[in-house]
Amino acid sequence: MLETLTVQDAVELAVVERNGFVESRHAGAAVVLSPDGDVVARHGNADALVLPRSSLKPLQAIACVTAGAALEGEQLAMSTASHTGTDRHAAVVRDMLTEGGLTEDHLGCPPAWPGDARTRDEMVREHGAKARIRMNCSGKHAAMLRACVATGWPTDGYLDPAHPLQAHIREVIERLTGEKVAHTAIDGCGAPVHALTLTGLARSIHRIGSASDRSPFALHRVAGSLVRAVRENPWAIEGPGRPDTIAIERLGVFTKHGAEGVMVMVAPNGATAALKMLDGSSRASSVVAATLLARAGALAEADVAALAEALPLAVLGGGNPVGVIRPGSGI
Repeated sequence: MLETLTVQDAVELAVVERNGFVESRHAGAAVVLSPDGDVVARHGNADALVLPRSSLKPLQAIACVTAGAALEGEQLAMSTASHTGTDRHAAVVRDMLTEGGLTEDHLGCPPAWPGDARTRDEMVREHGAKARIRMNCSGKHAAMLRACVATGWPTDGYLDPAHPLQAHIREVIERLTGEKVAHTAIDGCGAPVHALTLTGLARSIHRIGSASDRSPFALHRVAGSLVRAVRENPWAIEGPGRPDTIAIERLGVFTKHGAEGVMVMVAPNGATAALKMLDGSSRASSVVAATLLARAGALAEADVAALAEALPLAVLGGGNPVGVIRPGSGI
């Protein structure tokens, strides 16, 4: 039987406080690695299996580039994004497709409205419709298609777990995590997503976040280039006013949230945090990850406090702040 995270395994990672009353608690597990990659803190069962969801995208993006997808700059950042579907995001994804001789019809992700409210409102006013390119995973899918074109693999069926591209992605994931994939499921965008231990996920993100684009090893060079592209284009990985983008802009971290409360974050010195909220909520993930890194000495506490002020963590009553979402006692 697969060892997934249970209530008994979890600790309190965050609380929701309203007028001094703790209204809700977010339980889960977390692990922190030192700049050298050693485990320096565990909270809850960090060896339980999780589905990383979009926190797996950096590994998938690296696999696509090592398979031949020639991506750099904004396009490389977009390959690991969970973007909000703004016109700027869509334009970059469209270029990724066009440069590979592809069209939006090749995308296997489902049509969606933009996550960015202003863009969605404008599309509705203009009688627009859901589009695959606006789906938050379209950059990842475009990168997968570019890898298929570069390698000569068929673009049809590129999301099938048995497709050569997906086999290559799985191999890269196992190489970066140092563990075998325990289970394969289908993510919300239609791509395979692989179960890993939270510690294995943290190790892979640490290797990516501390890699150099001047490394003599191709895999490390690609990882270093990916991290640099994200840090130079924080708008791409999520969008204006969104937690990942804010954290990268303010702290210089490499960070990637995943659905169902998964978060990975690498400080500039290479220290890494990975966490999973058991209830699937992501609202406290960024501040908890940053707090874990601050307590490990990798981020300044004042900078994390400033980040918390910039994130949507206020609890409202009658439209006014009456409380806050904050890290819990389990960390």
